[in-house]
Amino acid sequence: MLPRSKPVRVTARTTAWGTTLLAAVTVTGLLGFPGAGTAASRAVPTSPSISWQPCAQDATAQCGTLAVPVDWDHPDGPTFDLALARRTAPERADRVGTLFFGPGGPGDSGVSRVADPDNFRRFSPELQRRFDIVSFDPRGVGASSPVRCSTGLLDQRPAPVLTSQADFDNTVAYNRRLWQDCRERTGPVFDHVDTSSMARDLDAVRAALGEERLTYQGSSYGSLLGQRYAELFPHRVRAMALESVMDHSLGTREFLHTQTAAAQDSFDAFVAWCDRTEDCALYGQDIQAVWADLMDRAGRGELPDPQNPSAALTPYALSGALAVRPLYDPDYPALARTINTLSTTGPAPVGQARDGVPTGRTAPTTANPMPIFCQDWNLPIRDYREYAARLREMARIGSDLPYPRALAGVESCLGTPPADHPQHRPRIRTGQPLLLLNAVHDPVTGYDWATSVARQLGRHAVLLSYEGAGHGVYNATSCTRDTVDRYLIRLTVPAHGTRCPAAEPAPAASAG
Repeated sequence: MLPRSKPVRVTARTTAWGTTLLAAVTVTGLLGFPGAGTAASRAVPTSPSISWQPCAQDATAQCGTLAVPVDWDHPDGPTFDLALARRTAPERADRVGTLFFGPGGPGDSGVSRVADPDNFRRFSPELQRRFDIVSFDPRGVGASSPVRCSTGLLDQRPAPVLTSQADFDNTVAYNRRLWQDCRERTGPVFDHVDTSSMARDLDAVRAALGEERLTYQGSSYGSLLGQRYAELFPHRVRAMALESVMDHSLGTREFLHTQTAAAQDSFDAFVAWCDRTEDCALYGQDIQAVWADLMDRAGRGELPDPQNPSAALTPYALSGALAVRPLYDPDYPALARTINTLSTTGPAPVGQARDGVPTGRTAPTTANPMPIFCQDWNLPIRDYREYAARLREMARIGSDLPYPRALAGVESCLGTPPADHPQHRPRIRTGQPLLLLNAVHDPVTGYDWATSVARQLGRHAVLLSYEGAGHGVYNATSCTRDTVDRYLIRLTVPAHGTRCPAAEPAPAASAG
């Protein structure tokens, strides 16, 4: 049995990502972590402070830590150090205040987003001029007491497409072993890596920096953090811009349906681009027929993996790793070249199909952000019969891409304890409307998620629609960037129904 005193999540419940849900298939390590057991036995100081030092990654940025409670229900109990990074506005006279950035994932590093000069370019020159920009590694991530698990056990993860009740039972048993292993290796923070705890961490950072109210920009999973903060601390929100919006009100079936539809819609947009673009490597071809042939070959174990020609791709790996990821940017030229290359290759060796990417990992433990997802979402499936029904439904919705990456996330949570703060309709009553930003064709956080959240929030939110494609589109065009900047700097809220025209993806000749 699992050590938490909760029923495990196998049977149905009545309660109702981004980019790193791929970690459910292949979990990559994160740098700069303090290891398990770093929580100190001291209480949070009455007036917490941050000692800033030049970042090791780049001395022009400042890094620091803030002690926060392991369990916010016991604020005087043990603490751990939350890792932070900031870059300050060059002219204090022009400074509006501090802009807090919520990274995606779960599993993305906010410290790297700020400390790495290349990553920091995601913030416009105007935001850099008018704000101190601060981010953090969320609890359980990076340098903030990361979730660590046995590398060997992670490499034993069952195949992401289950084919029998025995597969289902084995997955539940595996998830319970992995949960126990991660819990023991991570330490007490493991049971408290949910987004509600992160929201309280964020408010502690705000207070430590002396900001009366929060100015926040969150992307993908960071949009969920923003929503939760606005629920808990509505009177402390100055401005909140959330791009690629998570809808945290969906049950299992709706979650899988909308994720499948989002991926399929983005693939349809790619096909439409190829049909009208002569530089597309598939121009003039029946792309969906070419793709269907590749899926059939993958199903027979005959499609070679371009990264490892001695192995074959499964339909899951083909649709997830090779098709969906290029739709994030979107990099249509690269996806067209990949499909064209695969369609002309010979058969792969028999019996070596794979669903993930070879990791080459040798360290005894590896970072694993999936428990964060499992502590935020209750997405139960009772048994293989229900699971198979969900697969059939997804196949009807995703005629080209029937296996959304979210499927691996749902499977990774089977058998784990139910979330403390599961899905619900957001209850946000801020004085300033939240600004939501989403692409019409987003392969992960579909446009219907953003419109759903906008409806749920009513007058407390305004949706800015980008008529193009991609995941995370703040910098898609000057329209999206400038509209968000005006809101964050001057609190200028765009009119309801505001839309930004799409930018055409770069042609193959200039794609690099």
